[in-house]
Amino acid sequence: MFLLKTRNSLPGFNLALGYTVFYLSLIVLIPLSLLFFKTSTMGWAAFSEVIFSHRTMAAYRLSFGTAFVASCINVVFGFLIAWVLARYKFPGKRLVDAFIDLPFALPTAVAGIALTALYSSNGWVGQYLYKMGIQSAYSTLGITLALIFIGLPFIVRTIEPILQDLDPELEEAAASLGAGRWLTFTKVIFPVILPSLLTGFSLAFARCIGEYGSVVFIAGNMPGKTEIAPLLIITKLEQYDYTGATAIAVVMLLVSFLLLAFTNFLQWYTAKRIGMN
Repeated sequence: MFLLKTRNSLPGFNLALGYTVFYLSLIVLIPLSLLFFKTSTMGWAAFSEVIFSHRTMAAYRLSFGTAFVASCINVVFGFLIAWVLARYKFPGKRLVDAFIDLPFALPTAVAGIALTALYSSNGWVGQYLYKMGIQSAYSTLGITLALIFIGLPFIVRTIEPILQDLDPELEEAAASLGAGRWLTFTKVIFPVILPSLLTGFSLAFARCIGEYGSVVFIAGNMPGKTEIAPLLIITKLEQYDYTGATAIAVVMLLVSFLLLAFTNFLQWYTAKRIGMN
């Protein structure tokens, strides 16, 4: 018997791999390598002076700290939103589902202006917060609120398909064996969605670290206090300090890569522990 080779509409592996490597090199690898090349033109002393200065370290702490807090908050509330959308039917569900994707489509500058108008001292929400002594705009809290807005869709859209594919019979079987709701959640549901939770967290965290447009309006941009790292890079570029800007960008790139690699390792390890492919 002769085995007929199935003809694929897509090009062969070698050709497809070549196009993939070429495209990734052109869009990702070459720009990033030039970033390292530009930074290498400055000596180690100058590089250390830029990345370890008080202003730069404060910007790093603010960017990574607020991104981490916003992503953690989004994991909790993003899971709740995804659970409601995946498990329940209610009037206006399609509208709510469309609003989740609004941060994807909305220009970040528009989001920043809207959030600033909402949480400023005379805004609809901010005026009440300021009366309680809570400075919601031009502060760390304002930056965190903007990052929560930006990062929420990454959590919801990552978890929702997993919850939709989760067989309800697993929960029914656990309930028939005497498991309560909390035990069913921790032993049946949570292990299945944990890899997607970690994936959504890493995507939201990476997005929040590099966010600029929606944050710059509500941050206040005070050096050493409410100045984020992307804004500091823009400031360096405006001052024609290109090597200083690339030095800060390289540090952010390396830290982001290490955090994403660690998160992916946790995702792989968790999936292996629960027997997922």
